[in-house]
Amino acid sequence: MVEWFYALYGGEGSLLYMAAIISSILLVVLPLLLCVAFAVYFDRKIWAAVQMRRGPNVVGPWGLLQSFADGIKLFLKETIIPAGANKGIFLIAPMLTFILALISWAVIPFEAKMAIADLNVGILYLLAISSLGVYGIIMSGWASNSRYPFLGGLRSAAQMVSYEVSIGFILIVVLINVGSLNMTDIVLAQEGYFWNWHWLPFFPAYVVFFISALAETNRPPFDLPEAEAELVAGYQTEYSSMAFALFFLGEYANILLMSATMAILFLGGWQAPLPGLDFIPGWIWMFLKICFGFFLFAMVKAFVPRYRYDQLMRLGWKIFLPLSLVLVVVYAGIWVYGGLVPVRG
Repeated sequence: MVEWFYALYGGEGSLLYMAAIISSILLVVLPLLLCVAFAVYFDRKIWAAVQMRRGPNVVGPWGLLQSFADGIKLFLKETIIPAGANKGIFLIAPMLTFILALISWAVIPFEAKMAIADLNVGILYLLAISSLGVYGIIMSGWASNSRYPFLGGLRSAAQMVSYEVSIGFILIVVLINVGSLNMTDIVLAQEGYFWNWHWLPFFPAYVVFFISALAETNRPPFDLPEAEAELVAGYQTEYSSMAFALFFLGEYANILLMSATMAILFLGGWQAPLPGLDFIPGWIWMFLKICFGFFLFAMVKAFVPRYRYDQLMRLGWKIFLPLSLVLVVVYAGIWVYGGLVPVRG
């Protein structure tokens, strides 16, 4: 997308070029915020369906405006800052979480070369930004000057760092096959239909990545940093009004980001699943695959009980880390010695 603007508006120095870049950012961010609002609605509807209840059904037709009503309510609430808190860091933490959740989308391609920044190292950019996300939670837990937020921040630091290791090794498994760190190249390596996508040959890696993504986004059954049973609400206990809303929006933006990443790595990105469906625009397929990933996130929350913290850490270090290392060795061995996994560059 950036290259297209450069050619059309004649260079980086022109005002038209800058305006076009800002427009491309808004073209991604505004629909993303709208999708986050409806993601909360569909999350609650899926939980309700599993538990055989109605869910939101009063505000607007079928309850579609419930998320917007909740947002207005949060806007109108008072922002309360604890007397002993470090006020600067206390307010910066939710903004950092929200901003990092948004800028991660810069390298997500919705169609061929249709991304804000089509970087050659898109996967490394994504890893770098996602690893910074833990700082917002740590800062909020420390700056609150309260026991429960502090414990929640420490839990989150250990949890997110632990599962980022497994995610990194799973990415290596896919990159061995692709031979490129570019997100568009990863999708193009899966050209064809669903039997050519990575989910089939890399199904064990897909499962490990999905479960690790649950832990990375603090989703049930791994929502220990904000466990209400023992930590009230964890790192966000002392937050209210829009500061709390920024944590909430950042969490759901990260869930959608992980769904988009799974779609790109394993589900063919914008590729159509079957012959004869190629007339449908690629961004629609990408959107549907993100919805599928989000549905999996919501279903896990609806019927899987919460882990204990020691079980969570044991799963990450004693099961997923060795398993992901074995997957790297196995798939690299197949490529080097068996020639069964072609590399596309």
